[in-house]
Amino acid sequence: MLPITIGIVIGIILSLQTAVNSRLRGFIGSPYQASFVSFTIGTIFLAVVMLAQRESFGITHSILTQQPWWIWLGGLLGVIFLTTNILLFPHIGGVQTAIMPILGQVTMGAIIDNFGWFHATPQPLTAVRIFGLLLALTGIIITVALPDLLNHQSTAVTNAGNPWPWRLLGIVTGALGATQTTINGRLGRVLDSPLHAAFISFLIGTICLFFIVLVVQRSFREIKRAVGRGKPWWIWLGGAMGGLFVLGNAYLAPIIGTGQTVVFALLGQITGGLLVDQFGLLGAKRKPVVAVQLLGLLVLIGGVVLIRLF
Repeated sequence: MLPITIGIVIGIILSLQTAVNSRLRGFIGSPYQASFVSFTIGTIFLAVVMLAQRESFGITHSILTQQPWWIWLGGLLGVIFLTTNILLFPHIGGVQTAIMPILGQVTMGAIIDNFGWFHATPQPLTAVRIFGLLLALTGIIITVALPDLLNHQSTAVTNAGNPWPWRLLGIVTGALGATQTTINGRLGRVLDSPLHAAFISFLIGTICLFFIVLVVQRSFREIKRAVGRGKPWWIWLGGAMGGLFVLGNAYLAPIIGTGQTVVFALLGQITGGLLVDQFGLLGAKRKPVVAVQLLGLLVLIGGVVLIRLF
């Protein structure tokens, strides 16, 4: 029961981080610089926690030389996931930008567990577990997409052209997100510390974003727009929330597998997102939850139960 609770809680934290980072991005203007701020704060937060826990920042020579090269890619995959979602939105709209990566995450998580990729403990896919995954995906789609379709709200994209390459890119991006969860979990086992693994992931991500901002915008000036009167203090907490999410993933993935970690976190993320919409939390625009979203959430919970128990 504890892994389920942790997975749901970190998912809720991620949904709150999304609202916080959205507000931060609104002040800064640049999504890349806002992401750089979030990653930097997350790195500092995890470093402070490591100091408080008196954990070493060092990495032994044997880990550097004997572990596979891909074990250090978690932070880079996190940046790719974040940046690609920014690029997808104008091409396929908000609903598909949410759903396509989720489809990739859930599918890749199941594949990784089934075949034991990236040194994960194999968890064969049974017929009941496959049905649970399909049920969970159905619940996600009902909750995220169906309300807009029923209200005939436009989900038109802003750019013309074939949307399928962008949809496939969204699925691949989600698959990379699930891969990041597995890699960070493996790194946590190698280092004997999920906290240390989360710190390394964030540090690498921060370095990558630093160079992205330099290449794309050649300036960090917009960050100062988030400082001063009228700027709520909590807009700087997104990085710490992200750090907790990555730490939770690194802790859970070796214990319950990537697939279950992804699905439990998605359950928490959708639940938290509905709470943010219902009450307009953290400066978000209030969007009352409708009955069909609650139905989707129940279907998702049913899928989670099947995945966990069978």
